[in-house]
Amino acid sequence: MAEQAITQGSIRSIFEPNGCIVEQPVMQCVQMKPMESKSGEGGGQQRWRVVLSDIRNFIQTMIATPANDIILSGKLRKGVIVRLKKYNPQQVKEKKILIILDLDVLEEYGEHDKIGQPEALELVKSEPQPAAISGGNFYGSRPAQQQAPQQQQRSLPVHQNNQNTSTHPNLYPIEGLSPYTHKWTIRARCTQKTDIKTWRNAKGEGKLFSVNLLDDTGEIRATGFNDVCERLWPIFEEGTVYYISSPCRVQIAKKQFSNLSNDFELQFERDTEVEKAEDQDNKPQIRYNFTKISALDQVEKDTTIDTIGVLKEVGEVNTITSSKTNKDFSKRELLLADDTQMSVRLTIWGKQAESFEVPVESIIAFKGVKVSDFGGRSLSLLSSGSMNIDPDIDDAHRLRGWFNGNQHATFSTHQNTSAGGGGGHTNQTKLISQVAEEEAYLDSATNTYFNMKASIVFIKSTPTFAYPACSTQGCNRKVIEDNAGEWLCEKCGATWPEPTYRYVLSVNVADHTGSMWLSCFDDTAQVIMGLSANELNKIKNNDEENGTQNLGSTTQERSCRTYNFRIRAKMETYQDQPKPRYQVQAIHEMNYAQEANKLAQLIKQYDIKDDSDSLFVH
Repeated sequence: MAEQAITQGSIRSIFEPNGCIVEQPVMQCVQMKPMESKSGEGGGQQRWRVVLSDIRNFIQTMIATPANDIILSGKLRKGVIVRLKKYNPQQVKEKKILIILDLDVLEEYGEHDKIGQPEALELVKSEPQPAAISGGNFYGSRPAQQQAPQQQQRSLPVHQNNQNTSTHPNLYPIEGLSPYTHKWTIRARCTQKTDIKTWRNAKGEGKLFSVNLLDDTGEIRATGFNDVCERLWPIFEEGTVYYISSPCRVQIAKKQFSNLSNDFELQFERDTEVEKAEDQDNKPQIRYNFTKISALDQVEKDTTIDTIGVLKEVGEVNTITSSKTNKDFSKRELLLADDTQMSVRLTIWGKQAESFEVPVESIIAFKGVKVSDFGGRSLSLLSSGSMNIDPDIDDAHRLRGWFNGNQHATFSTHQNTSAGGGGGHTNQTKLISQVAEEEAYLDSATNTYFNMKASIVFIKSTPTFAYPACSTQGCNRKVIEDNAGEWLCEKCGATWPEPTYRYVLSVNVADHTGSMWLSCFDDTAQVIMGLSANELNKIKNNDEENGTQNLGSTTQERSCRTYNFRIRAKMETYQDQPKPRYQVQAIHEMNYAQEANKLAQLIKQYDIKDDSDSLFVH
């Protein structure tokens, strides 16, 4: 019976000074509702207030957002029986609450009306705030062994609480911090630490730094200014666990400076205590919400995301000068790829760019990167973001296993895809005849996207297949040869002894319904040609000098190959006449196992039954 399963008396025992520590008590959910956002909050995750009963008493609880899935899935409902796996008792403004970090719904007991007549737990003002309890979890030491409850009715007699070995008994979860929380200590891992930055305005000047802090319930950003900055900056190390104790101001988060979802942030004060934890075990792991590289064209520009990939290339460190502040910044471009066989360029900045020494083919997880539409789709690591090399997480292990078996895979890019939200993003696969029929409906203001399987019939190599481009990373502007034989970029002012050629390739493709012309830029054209534009340009120059015809044989050799194309279609105007333009955004070599499976599924749709010797379908 459900009544016998409930740990009666557990609520009072948890909160009384002489009560026993209760591991994984069983209670009934008697009420639940979403919490209203306070004025000034926004953009954070929904929080829930749940009232639990142990038949004798009831208590208000708050579900930590990492445990929200049990509510959103519909498992946690009014009347069900639950087991609290991790919880943290707190007293806020003389009101006792439980913060639930993890719980299970005991579905075998079903749903019931309120069992018994539980009463509110009366306040005892003189009692101290209890220690966090979670059965040896991140928040404190494992409680000492207690007497086993009776088998038939799990009422807990009052036991003397054994000594808690924690030197910080008033641990508070990050999830529970708010401007109304005063005396508290958190135990958190520093996941990201910025350099010391200086600022100057009409009111004066100063310095600051910030850290991201993580525990089992959530993350929060903390900032220190001036003298506090000088005192605390040397203490923090990324990956290390600390005790941070008030006085420390909890205020509304400035979202423009943080990529965290917390509605609040901390400001270190003069007397804020920061102590490195002696026990560095059981560190909370960074939580990621990865976006696949192939899905970047569906992400809005300036969105902050997490991503993970294999490091394919490492660019040189370059210096750029800010047009606003006239300050120099170091930057380095990385090329990441993942198991969607797509790649993307990601920029890191400052000291991270200068000291980056990660070997190619490492797995890197990035948290807090900004999506840009520069060059189609690119990423930039924010100052509040972080990267983790070869992290010990399932996503990294899966990606490593995939890459080890596909080291020679060809990766496509998001070259020249437009910003998300432009309409027409679709995974529909079309025949060339369909494309021709829908050509009249193309719009000059909107891009249309589709997939297509086709074979290359002809590669156009004259009059030109490439242009001389600036060698500055990320520039790609056309350069002009001056009288001195050097190549000048009018955009960045750089000169080069020779340019880097980039493809502007036109190819004719066909399927069983027709043929059409496609435009390919450098990344997709390299997949088709199997060599760089520089290499193909050398072949062309050798032909002109020696009278050979190697260029034609090279392009002919790369013809008659079948690919899966991702196409962007748009109606453009040329000499006052509308002209459709079909540009290759991504290209994948054929995966014949997948294609065979698609055909098998297509055949099933015809529902042909082999119940006759006839050669005809009835």
